[in-house]
Amino acid sequence: MRKALLISLILPILIGGLVAAAQAPQDTPQGFMGINIGAGLAVGLAAIGAGVAVGTAAAAGIGVLTEKREMFGTVLIFVAIGEGIAVYGIIFAVLMLFAGI
Repeated sequence: MRKALLISLILPILIGGLVAAAQAPQDTPQGFMGINIGAGLAVGLAAIGAGVAVGTAAAAGIGVLTEKREMFGTVLIFVAIGEGIAVYGIIFAVLMLFAGI
């Protein structure tokens, strides 16, 4: 109960700060901070998503490989597709930081 109350009090403050930083012009310190927060979120959330995808694909792949050894290439492709999510997050972060998107 206390956790829910604490989260309901702190979360609007955090979201309000992020929105204010994101709406500030880019040439101000607050605008630059908003870009940095966005780039950090892009990399962090993409890494979490990639970890979940690779963990799931690798676990299923190990199960497949115990029965059919010739499916190694297919399993490797599915695991690599999960890693692509993290690469996209890094690309978006670089675009935000250096291209000013």
